[in-house]
Amino acid sequence: MDQLQKELLELICTTCNLQGVDLNTISPEDPLIGPDSPLGTDSLDALEIVVTIQKEYGVRIDSEQTSRVVLQSVATLAQYIRKHQ
Repeated sequence: MDQLQKELLELICTTCNLQGVDLNTISPEDPLIGPDSPLGTDSLDALEIVVTIQKEYGVRIDSEQTSRVVLQSVATLAQYIRKHQ
């Protein structure tokens, strides 16, 4: 996991008030949202994440279609930020 991915994971845990998550057990390719996510995040959390990313990184995630692709994992989110920053 690179520095941006670690930073994003920590930001997501803070934004979504996730407690007791061992960040060392999360892979950058793990699902970020949904029932398969090791974080236990849902669609409401996804909205909070999108808003926080826009504020922190100045990167807009415009459509629902785009957000589904971008929020697949920490790796896809980091890639999107790098590309659009």
